[in-house]
Amino acid sequence: MSANLYPWDVDGDPAAASRIAGLGLSQVTLAAAYHAVRAVTPFHPRHRIVTMDAAVHYRPEEARWRDSPLRPAEADPPGSFERAAARLRAEGLRVSAWAVLSHNAPLGTAIPSCSVQNAYGDSYPWALCIASAATRDYLAALAAEVASLDDADEIELEACGWYGIDHASAHDKTSGAAGPAARWLLSLCFCPACGDAYAQAGADPVQLRALVRSALDRVLGWGSDTAGTTGALSGDVDPSPRGAGRLPGDADPSSRGSGPLPGEAAGVLLRVRAALAERLLREVIAAVRGAAPSKPVLVHSDPDPRATGANPGYDPAVLLGQGGGDGIVLACWDPASAGPLVARTAAAAPPGARIAASLLAVSGLGGRPGTLGEQADAVRRAGATELRLYHAGLASASDLAAIRLLCATR
Repeated sequence: MSANLYPWDVDGDPAAASRIAGLGLSQVTLAAAYHAVRAVTPFHPRHRIVTMDAAVHYRPEEARWRDSPLRPAEADPPGSFERAAARLRAEGLRVSAWAVLSHNAPLGTAIPSCSVQNAYGDSYPWALCIASAATRDYLAALAAEVASLDDADEIELEACGWYGIDHASAHDKTSGAAGPAARWLLSLCFCPACGDAYAQAGADPVQLRALVRSALDRVLGWGSDTAGTTGALSGDVDPSPRGAGRLPGDADPSSRGSGPLPGEAAGVLLRVRAALAERLLREVIAAVRGAAPSKPVLVHSDPDPRATGANPGYDPAVLLGQGGGDGIVLACWDPASAGPLVARTAAAAPPGARIAASLLAVSGLGGRPGTLGEQADAVRRAGATELRLYHAGLASASDLAAIRLLCATR
């Protein structure tokens, strides 16, 4: 059983490593490359609130990044991952190096051409576009560098795929603006690299962009020409995974046609984005295998192909198949949907694949630590082979007690 940690949870706190080991865990998932965050550190002797920009928390190799247009920033203080990992390993804990890839606002701000651009032309600086060759090179190099860290027993890759509209930034005012289907449409990228990919698939990127923009205006009631519309998402856009954001009158995305007809828009977009995501996955995994052939690689993902963000969508058969990862990490934070999510993934995964269910163990984040045992049993029955607990560094004393009880009884 593993629990997530940030390096600053351990670095500078002489008691942290033994406190974490005393929970009964066998492993920690320790952030090596992370996005910007403000976090609590309930037991640290020097601080209670930490604010960090997107950065790597190990000492990067200068030679690897010398000629790269995109390069990671090094956190201050440098080397906190190495120091924390060494202390944890000294307590008998394995360390999984946790790397966030396509979510990086400073890089997206500095080089807008590498960011996702929605149908309206708005840039998402927090979301690096994986159709960009520069982005893919950066993500593969970052993953390989994390994999090569001496103190990493295995690697977990978060945001290894499409990022989109979802972004829990400070003072965010977009979270209530759209339902699931519209969020998918808002997450579609129309940057030049994506436009080229649509064109190579036989579609007209200008027409696709206009169709998506028009659909969003219609269902959300946006734009000057939409006054009086109701914007009923549930009636105007099919939100189911099979619907894939399909618009009224669209043909089934799986249908085959001779050309890029408007009715095939959702199918074209899904196929192209899935192909681009698979290309990124292959390149990143190959880079990791080259840097650390013997270390297992797990990818945070979701079986819904439309999913974007920290857990981007992949067909489990692709993600865990030839050229893919060794396992998948599923965000099972909602107990009501956790079992079906795991079962759906397990049914599509190849035999022997690792399926890690991440349970929310912090009450302050909306978790239910008192029912962790029941949650663990439910995902195990559904096919999970292991558990992740999010997040030991953010946990209160009562949360840690619940984690300790779970480890002692499961």
